[in-house]
Amino acid sequence: MADILAYDLGASSGRALLGRLTDGRIETEELHRFPNDPVQIGGRLHWDILRLLHEMKQALLIAKQRGIEIRSIGIDSWAVDFGFVGESGELLGNPYHYRDAHTAGIMPLLFGEISEAELFARTGIQFQPFNSIFQLYALRTAGNPLLREAKRFLMMPDLLRYFLTGEMHGEFTNATTTQLFSATAKAWDPELLALLGVPADWFGDVLQPGSPAGTLSEAVQAELGVPAIPVYAVAEHDTGSAVVAVPALDEHFAYLSCGTWSLIGTEVAEPVLTDRARELNFTNEGGACGTYRLLKNIMGLWIVNESRRAWQRAGSAYSFPELVALAEGAPAFAAYIDPDDELFLPPGDMPGRIAEYCRRTGQRPPEGVGETMRCILESLALKYRYALERVEELSGRRYGGLHMVGGGIQNTLLCRWTASAIGKPVWAGPAEGSAIGNLAVQWIASGELADLREARRIIRDSFGVATYEPADAAAWEAAYGNFLRATSLSK
Repeated sequence: MADILAYDLGASSGRALLGRLTDGRIETEELHRFPNDPVQIGGRLHWDILRLLHEMKQALLIAKQRGIEIRSIGIDSWAVDFGFVGESGELLGNPYHYRDAHTAGIMPLLFGEISEAELFARTGIQFQPFNSIFQLYALRTAGNPLLREAKRFLMMPDLLRYFLTGEMHGEFTNATTTQLFSATAKAWDPELLALLGVPADWFGDVLQPGSPAGTLSEAVQAELGVPAIPVYAVAEHDTGSAVVAVPALDEHFAYLSCGTWSLIGTEVAEPVLTDRARELNFTNEGGACGTYRLLKNIMGLWIVNESRRAWQRAGSAYSFPELVALAEGAPAFAAYIDPDDELFLPPGDMPGRIAEYCRRTGQRPPEGVGETMRCILESLALKYRYALERVEELSGRRYGGLHMVGGGIQNTLLCRWTASAIGKPVWAGPAEGSAIGNLAVQWIASGELADLREARRIIRDSFGVATYEPADAAAWEAAYGNFLRATSLSK
């Protein structure tokens, strides 16, 4: 049987994963993996979008050389970032990276033109300085000349799909993350576009996950010597794809997609647009098959990765297993951080910032690599509990445990500590959640899988789930109280 291909592009690496559905089981094979390193130039941080396209083409060439027949293709990536296409159909400049500083101080300026309450009521999206609405407002405020030349606004998967097919379409799960998409009308919000002074015809149609989105263009076919392979719009926000891959058997469940970002939430039929959701800064992002993802973004393993880079720059190159071992051997519950403090958003000396945060909050800063790692991982586990309790509050449900998917589940210590922090089981798997969810949407679109429920059952049967039970309940309960006090998070 022919394979299907999922391009899964993360904030630090990309992969091309082959999928085959045989006798009710999914088989996958990594065809190609490549780094995704941002480029600093002229004081700005950009994505190397053309390098990503090159690597995606390499995956198709590898499949061709191996005689693998690709029946369809889907692309998922991170959210909020975008590029502009000009009158000639050419890309106008490399897209900004969401961690670029050009949005610093922009949120209060926009809130001078529209209130937080109205913006949330319209979009249901969490306020983050890198959301597309704030990026566009920053470009307008700076008088960026790209705005005069742009004819289309395409998010990262839309843009790469356009390069492959020649067709321009938006996609629902990613469009919702822009904070420009109406949560009630389920379309681009014309009043928000007018507020930014951007033309509505930049934005075009928005496809639902599973919709056909063209075939490889004649130019790409000629360049690579491949056929006109169909391309689907999948759940193109990688978290949307990861949630598709949550192997839950119950209709109602809580999930944590754990990677560079940690995204914890549940699946709902309609956005939750209450004042309480806004106060808690939760988000309602589009999902597959008509669902929404009520969730909280947490800074995640970015803090670990950036700390590791800092230690490497200082001459100490630790592997991830070494860092985990050092964390496990360090004293427990010595210091806490709020992973979502703005101090930890940009690149830089993360261990130094952790020490700064601890001094600012009256705590003794961690000493050495092990203590710093333990502080990060314990704080993440405790922040997961804080967020899960608020997911339960907003959804009006109690969950018997937490499904963890994504590359972060390879850190079994974090899985164990998360179970102990929340006082409930953690069910971990699969690790390649976004890519597998991408594949699943393609199979649903082609009729090989009936719906999300069948997809999740087959994913569970195919990849299995590791269970982590809570331990040391009294110690973790005391730690949670200390974490709330140290971080000034209220119950």
